[in-house]
Parts: sequence; structure tokens; C-alpha cells
Amino acid sequence: MTEPNRSIPQKPDPDAPRTSAGGTLKAARPRPQEPRETRGRTAIADGVVEKIAGTAAREVPGINALGGGFTRTVGAMRDRVPDGHPSAGHGVKAEVGEKQAAIDLQVVVAYGVSITDVAAEVRENVIAAVERMTGLEVVEVNIAVNDVHLPDEDRPETSEDPVDPGTTQPS
Repeated sequence: MTEPNRSIPQKPDPDAPRTSAGGTLKAARPRPQEPRETRGRTAIADGVVEKIAGTAAREVPGINALGGGFTRTVGAMRDRVPDGHPSAGHGVKAEVGEKQAAIDLQVVVAYGVSITDVAAEVRENVIAAVERMTGLEVVEVNIAVNDVHLPDEDRPETSEDPVDPGTTQPS
């Protein structure tokens, strides 16, 4: 005959996790693992999306600047202030929800480029960058072309020396 199986009390494992009362924690029953993306929440600020979108828009050839006239003026002053940093998001407005984002851009295009082609490329680049970096679905990118940058606007204006009316010309 066989003897009944008797439990032999075992000493607790000194490495086992303990409760605050001093008892050991029992291993939780295995349960299906929750997907990692559901184990918390990530909130992305509007300003983050604005910076990403602004940087992506500036990468497109044919974009001279972002923002309207006043925004560009304030940005130019900010750039000249010591320790002033240019804002990557000026000229960009984003509305960010939990899973989606909508973006409005104000741009200045270079003279001679196809505005529709540049706008399409900006839209494509902005959507790709924002979706890749944030995981948000970009539902719309609205583009307002506020100005056209002319080539001669880069050069400092030079004028010929004015003739002083008090001087006489040799005869």
C-alpha cells in the first residue's frame, strides 16, 4: 500500500515579495496581457503638433516663410533679440484631440513656383511627419497663402547718391 501524500511545511522563500503585513505575495493568476497602448494615456499638446507641422512645412522647396505679415514681423524681432529663439510653430495652428489633429498653416511662397503643387507637397509632408511622430490621424491641413516672396526682396535696397542741391555741377 502507498501512504497518503502528506504536506511538508516549507520555509518561506526569503526572496519572495512580501506584503506590508509581512506575508508573502502569491503569484497572480495568469490573465491575458493587455496591449501596451492601453496601459496608459499619452497627451500631446497643440504646441508640439504645431512645431512638427511648421518644421515639416519649411522643408518643402518653394516655402519662403510661415505666418502672416504681423506674425513674421514679430518673429523677425524675436530672432534679433539676444537669446531669442525663433518659434518653429508660428504661422501654424493645430487642434489636437485624443486620436486626431487638424492643422491650419499660413505660408509665404517663393515667386515663380506653382502654388497648388507646393501646397500639395506641404500637405503631404506635414501629414506624414505628424502622423509618424505622434500617431495621431491628421484629418485636415488647411493652407492659406498670405504672400508671395519676390526675389528682389532679399537684396538690400541701394540707391544712387542723391545730388546735393547746394553743389554746383561743373559747366
